[in-house]
Amino acid sequence: MKNKYNFYCIALIAFMSLMFAQMALAAADSPLSEPTATSPGQTVSKVTTTGGDVNQARVMTLNQCIDTALKNNPSIRASMFGVEVNQSRVGEARSGYYPQLSASGSYARVHPQPNTVVFNTAAEFDQYLAGFTLNQTILDFGKTSQQVDISKYNLESSRSDLNTTQDTIILSVKQAYYGVLQARRNRDVAADVLKQFQLHLDQAKGFYDVGTKARIDVIKAEVDLSNAKLSLINAENALKIAWVTLSNVMGTTDAPEYAIEDNLSFQKYAITSEEAMARAFENRSDLKSIVAKRQSAEANISFAQTGYYPVLSGFANYNWAGESTSTLAHYWNYGVQLTVPLFSGFLTQQQTAEAKSNVYILKANEDTLRQQIVLDVRQAYLNLQAAEASIATAELAAAQSKENLDLANGRYTAGVGSPIEVSDAFATYVTAQASYTSALSNYKIAQATIEKSMGAR
Repeated sequence: MKNKYNFYCIALIAFMSLMFAQMALAAADSPLSEPTATSPGQTVSKVTTTGGDVNQARVMTLNQCIDTALKNNPSIRASMFGVEVNQSRVGEARSGYYPQLSASGSYARVHPQPNTVVFNTAAEFDQYLAGFTLNQTILDFGKTSQQVDISKYNLESSRSDLNTTQDTIILSVKQAYYGVLQARRNRDVAADVLKQFQLHLDQAKGFYDVGTKARIDVIKAEVDLSNAKLSLINAENALKIAWVTLSNVMGTTDAPEYAIEDNLSFQKYAITSEEAMARAFENRSDLKSIVAKRQSAEANISFAQTGYYPVLSGFANYNWAGESTSTLAHYWNYGVQLTVPLFSGFLTQQQTAEAKSNVYILKANEDTLRQQIVLDVRQAYLNLQAAEASIATAELAAAQSKENLDLANGRYTAGVGSPIEVSDAFATYVTAQASYTSALSNYKIAQATIEKSMGAR
């Protein structure tokens, strides 16, 4: 009867341990829920693309390029694994709620010393030991729950860091995308100018052959044509570099050739400075990350202070022992254990002081980041306003330069213009077209920059 009673007590301790673990786990989840991204478009789940694969799409939109980058860029994959690391650490912290069960076994050849109180024989003998040990923390004054809270805040911070990485990649994709469009338009202008100079050379040769123009006109046209060829070579090289940059940021350096949609047109982005500032403080992932780190550091103060408190735990053991495997005697024991820290060399005091200092550091870093956010938003807003103001002027200059070029070509064709007049008109035309394209690209990039500064996508 006594053996059965002891067995039932051990079973009861195990059952109570499991029940306590479930109750503690549920209580730990209630004060601090699992962190999730709440900003519009700032999901932290693994990205899947719809039609954004370079290998499947021949003409890609900006959104498809962004989706491809979010899927393939190695920096984002690294941040995703960082989130998974912190998810695992939450599980590691929660393991303190569960009972700990272990098994052990050993063999020893004992050589007893005669006339001792430990052994009543002088003969050598074998000793076999085996058993199971069950331990369960019953009360640790919040040490385990604080560890769980700290790991959850760190998980939230890593998720925000992932969002920040994604925002950075999105901006890089937009910059590279508009860089390709700008380089492509400049290449097209250079190719058009080359055709125009070839036509101009043919006209100069025709005039020279009939004696209406001097040889110098032909030479000037040949020089202009050579310069136009050189400009086209440079423009094509710039376009190739822009393509390489876009493919690199998308993480598709070995992708086959593809084309992108030309959306380099002006569409006003309406927002006020106050709205942009408010959205930035609400949505910025880097701000959310440092806030979560500060909360983790604050929770770490309470965790460090638990070093002053005792720990109450329960245990149960079931063992076998004997001189041979066929004659093992079995026994068990159970009970509770109270561990009270009396002196640890001021360890807990120093750990608490360190935790408080870390909180002060993160608070200062948070203030610095808030100031940086104000600077980022104001600079981005001013750049957006300046880019918008330059578009109308650049567009007018481009139209005027085209009209001036047409007049110069018409005068030369009629035999009343000079080659210098035509060259000047072409130079003005190329500069004006490049300025207009640059103004459109700068506005798009300024819009992308202010969206990033606001934490919006």
